Amino acid sequence: MSPLPAANRYDAVLIGGGVMSATLATVLAELEPDWSILVLEKLDAIGAESSDAWNNAGTGHSALCELNYTPARPDGTVDITKAVAINEQFQVSRQFWAHLVETGVLADPGSFINPVAHMSFVRSRDVEFLRARHEALSQHPLFAGMEWSTDHAEIGRWAPLLMAGRDPGERVAATRSAAGTDVDFGALTRSLLTGAAGRGVELLTGHAVSDLTRRGSGWTVKGTATGGGSFEVATPFVFVGAGGGALHLLQRSGIPEGKGFGGFPVSGQWLRCTRPEVVEQHAAKVYGQAEVGAPPMSVPHLDTRVMDGRRSLMFGPYAGFSPRFLKKGSLLDLPLSVKPDNLLPMLAVARDNVPLMTYLAKQLAQSTEQRIEALKVFYPDARSEDWELLTAGQRVQVIKKGPRGGVLQFGTELVNAADGSVAALLGASPGASTAVDVVLRLLRQCFPAHQDAWRERLVGMVPSYGRPLSDDPDLLVKTLARTADALHLAA
Repeated sequence: MSPLPAANRYDAVLIGGGVMSATLATVLAELEPDWSILVLEKLDAIGAESSDAWNNAGTGHSALCELNYTPARPDGTVDITKAVAINEQFQVSRQFWAHLVETGVLADPGSFINPVAHMSFVRSRDVEFLRARHEALSQHPLFAGMEWSTDHAEIGRWAPLLMAGRDPGERVAATRSAAGTDVDFGALTRSLLTGAAGRGVELLTGHAVSDLTRRGSGWTVKGTATGGGSFEVATPFVFVGAGGGALHLLQRSGIPEGKGFGGFPVSGQWLRCTRPEVVEQHAAKVYGQAEVGAPPMSVPHLDTRVMDGRRSLMFGPYAGFSPRFLKKGSLLDLPLSVKPDNLLPMLAVARDNVPLMTYLAKQLAQSTEQRIEALKVFYPDARSEDWELLTAGQRVQVIKKGPRGGVLQFGTELVNAADGSVAALLGASPGASTAVDVVLRLLRQCFPAHQDAWRERLVGMVPSYGRPLSDDPDLLVKTLARTADALHLAA
């Protein structure tokens, strides 16, 4: 085959126009301004799948309120290891976003991030768990200032809807952190790619990638454009950040590191409040305990959202099932993902996750009245006529080989070739909130020879680069103050 024309050769090709590719494009454009970088998006708009504000919870995932990040031990104490790690990762994102605001790449932080208190709310037998969680977290510097209460009146001041119409004798508890945020990842994605385009990054929407083929030490990326016609570009490095669509492309690449991976799709729905006076009474993200068998992204929460300067109120998500890997994907996505190398792990996951299957079946069978009853656990005075049902984004949970044949993994998985020439991101929450940390990890794994040359600039973007903030109390205090000021989050 003859060499591709020079115009079809790029130093890096990023597949997917969501927050992950947008973050990587922004970082690479700053580290290597002379590189030619191409971003390919299947849809005619960027940030329209999982990154879109209506397709995710918008929680700046920092483990301030998410109870599934702090499991209880058999002795009743709480393990905060994962919560600390996720908070550290979100602080990396905050530092990078603050850097972009300070350097003028992002003009208005209020267009994508806003202060919204994070709360955890439990009832009855879960009160002691929340008490133990608060005791463990509040001693850690990343969670300083977290409030705790079992008093109905105080919780009502924090979030009036939680107590409106509630039995005054009901045993409840809540924690509250004023340091929480709401993030519009769709708006952030668009701002990042606009800034990257100003630095020479090329963005093509309506370009669906169908194949990745080894070409010497690099790759040929092939696909079709909206309206017909094919395209083909060559590059030494490919990033597959196409959300649920990443698994198919990872499989097409044929790299050994991608063998054995499968995906389990989970869809979701939200209730959105249509009554403005109710929306105005609530200013918090309130997370509760998940039902037995529920996937982590199905933890119920009553959520304040801020999009285009307007507040909205949502409750959910209600989990469901669709074989699609993307909201605008194909019904054949799941069956076409089954390969000889991942069949056993997928069958093992089906065998070991009967409670999850049962939970999804129950969720699919829910009536409107049952959805409202779930809402009333958080908002006892809720009326069905004040809420409308919306379809949320599609998530594909990672299935990979494990001790019992296969394991269903909640979270994100970065898979890259041994030579660093291709990398793919699989999985879901806390995904977008930890995008910067994921990108920094990708750079270490895929570009080890550049690390010394890049280190000073990376520290300029993320001052804590290479070390946990919680290991340096002075740096932690300064960093929290600086990012809060730059992102207009300070009280």
